Amino acid sequence: MKMEIAGKRVLVVGLGKTGSALVRFLSRRGAQVTVSEKKTEAELRRRAEYFREKGVRLEMGGHHLPTFLEADIIVPSPGAASIPELEAAKKAGVKIMPEIELAHRFLRGRVIGITGTNGKSTTATLAHKILKEAGEKAYLSGNIGTPLISFAEKSRDDHIYVTEISSFQLEHIDRFRVFMSVFLNVSQNHLDWHGSFEDYFNAKKKLVLAQAEDGIAILNRDDRLVWPLARKVQATVYSFSAKRKVERGCYLERGWIVLAGQKETKLMKTSEIPLPGLHNQENVMAAALIGHCLGVPARLMRRSIRTFSGLEHRLEKVLSCGRVGYVNDSKATTVDATIKAIQSFDRKIILILGGRDKGADFTLLRKPIRQKVKKVILVGEAREKIRKALRGAVTMEEASTLRQAVSLASASASPGEMVLLAPACTSFDMFKNFEARGRAFKKEVRRLTQALQRRKA
Repeated sequence: MKMEIAGKRVLVVGLGKTGSALVRFLSRRGAQVTVSEKKTEAELRRRAEYFREKGVRLEMGGHHLPTFLEADIIVPSPGAASIPELEAAKKAGVKIMPEIELAHRFLRGRVIGITGTNGKSTTATLAHKILKEAGEKAYLSGNIGTPLISFAEKSRDDHIYVTEISSFQLEHIDRFRVFMSVFLNVSQNHLDWHGSFEDYFNAKKKLVLAQAEDGIAILNRDDRLVWPLARKVQATVYSFSAKRKVERGCYLERGWIVLAGQKETKLMKTSEIPLPGLHNQENVMAAALIGHCLGVPARLMRRSIRTFSGLEHRLEKVLSCGRVGYVNDSKATTVDATIKAIQSFDRKIILILGGRDKGADFTLLRKPIRQKVKKVILVGEAREKIRKALRGAVTMEEASTLRQAVSLASASASPGEMVLLAPACTSFDMFKNFEARGRAFKKEVRRLTQALQRRKA
């Protein structure tokens, strides 16, 4: 499984969290490492200085085709865009190896790979919690945790790596195989990167199609695109469903989550799940199936699920002021995630939408917005596209900053209603990432509500 990389000319694209982990691993293995990074030396000053002192060659402030063409191996970071230099190198025969592929060549233990358009982070975090609290040597890795490559050198056969895997990471895999795959759902996303939904889906399904017969594949029985993969995979298939009874897997029935197999076990009531929304019930079923397949008793899984508080920036309750609730779902960067967020609440919503578009079809928001949303506040680069898509469906108002958006939303909310940030877009037009956007939203909410309270005092 291991490969020889000593003396190889390896180009790492991107010097973020994963890129830095890659550079450390490759340098220790004797590779001739070069980094290509679009950010400038000034933006990554300390990190750049550190790696340059370690003998790493750095090209900052943009990508250069000759560097890509002279490499033996190129390892793009998960968030690296589909850059022309990468495509040109691939056509020239240079080997493209994603971080998870490289890690797989050196990693011991079992990998649980979780993919899908929405719910990956929640499912991965909960599954890790279930396994860890059951006494397994489980580690959270991938997009939501530590890069998989960081575990390679200290990995052991009894380790389990619960790994959130994106379409970017799956795009160029070759021999990468997981012991257990989970495919949660698929809808339009990252069309700006992949070019088409077909290409995006093709990348996603590589995770399950690459598995061997001794693997386990957990598929969403209710997803019209995911479930047909059950006929194509070699692995043993388990399914989860919110709509129908399944023979091997997990399903919802009369307010209960039921584990099905040789015998049926009622795991818990859906009312016991601390996270709102049907989509979170699906996430819980997927995470519970991971635990179930690895032999975790139902009573232990029940305890772990009951005490799961969810993730920051994912339907995160910020506070309530004047009987108006404020919820941060900055991680809702897709239309489908925003729809699920809207459907998670029974209250009327003032919705903050916008950011940088990923090629989404915002007209899909019209129906759920008509049903649940009182007003939409538009912000960011995509606001004009969203306005056109939603014209006639809802009252809309534009804001130039997130602070103004929070102020306008708060002014429009009546007691018993809620302000929801679920942008259906990335944050990169105004913020470094969705976490920064979420933190800014919470800061503005607290600032505004404190000001309102002072006026009443």
